[in-house]
Amino acid sequence: MTPQEEFSNRGRIARLRFAFSELRADALLVTHLPNVLYLTGFTGSAGLLLVEREGSVLFTDSRYTLQAREEVSGASVRTAKRGLVRAAGERIGVLRRDRRVQLAYAPSQLTVAQKTTLEKHAAGRLRWVPADNLVERLRAVKDADELSRMREAAELISRVFEQSLEILRPGRRETEVAAELELRMKQSGARGPSFETIVASGPRAAWPHARPSSNRLKKSELVVLDQGAILRCYCSDMTRTVYLGRSPRKIREMYRAVLEAQAAAKAVVEPGVTAEKVDLAARRVLKGHGLEKFFTHSTGHGLGLEVHEMPRIGRGEKTVLEAGMVITIEPGIYIDGLGGIRIEDDVVVTAHGAQDLTTAPREFLEL
Repeated sequence: MTPQEEFSNRGRIARLRFAFSELRADALLVTHLPNVLYLTGFTGSAGLLLVEREGSVLFTDSRYTLQAREEVSGASVRTAKRGLVRAAGERIGVLRRDRRVQLAYAPSQLTVAQKTTLEKHAAGRLRWVPADNLVERLRAVKDADELSRMREAAELISRVFEQSLEILRPGRRETEVAAELELRMKQSGARGPSFETIVASGPRAAWPHARPSSNRLKKSELVVLDQGAILRCYCSDMTRTVYLGRSPRKIREMYRAVLEAQAAAKAVVEPGVTAEKVDLAARRVLKGHGLEKFFTHSTGHGLGLEVHEMPRIGRGEKTVLEAGMVITIEPGIYIDGLGGIRIEDDVVVTAHGAQDLTTAPREFLEL
């Protein structure tokens, strides 16, 4: 399989250039590595992309010269001998002879030091044009190739979870369980986890982003497992909650409420709906069960090359969902001293509504 077949970026830079006229920009500087990957296929850790009106240049260093030649499409490759930012600045300085170069950039992704270096080596021929989220908006809607990769990543993490239920036993440390999950991801073909795997048991399950500890799993406790895998550059992200032993009626009722909230949110998903309406659907259900105050985060987020990307599915979010977006739906409740319950799935927005990518069982598991 060639690099171009492994990571398809056909037409992405061309679509990006459509924004140049509105911005009155001569070029766009891309510094965020996931955006560089999206536009060129380059997977290295040192890359800076300059998208011009005609042509594009990827700057990298000598560690990645050979790799960039194999991976990059849609841009020429230059190995910078005295620093990537300096090389980009020097290039910008000669782009226009008649006036300063109007350079679009993402303010949230450029450091003060990088900006200073660019200005110095562009020799005063640079004018900044803020353009946050320009690439991210393109990334939010996945093409057929991306959706295929994400489906595979979701299926992989679903299988890993189901195959790992056998290790969820009293006496196992949270860190042991997390390590086993991540090992099985790699054994199944993943590059690695999308994020540090969360295994939180007992009272710590009330921490939405608890890191695995040396605590041992105990009988009669909730265990929250949040796991995701990177496969062919794309992420999955899935959470399931189990109970070790026979659960009290109160716990089972709370689990049903969270599952109902997730189903309600999924039912709202379709093109044309705002992200806040999906969030509201989940909150209404939890409010009806008297549990809304225990839901302390947004209902979901975009997913793709990064585990968190556009759009955010939360209060006040006006982003309109489009077919091809992949989002998580993950309502949860967290009660101090008792623990937490979260159910998370990856779904793709289609003309017919939400389509699940993650497939692991959602019914309450008592192990």
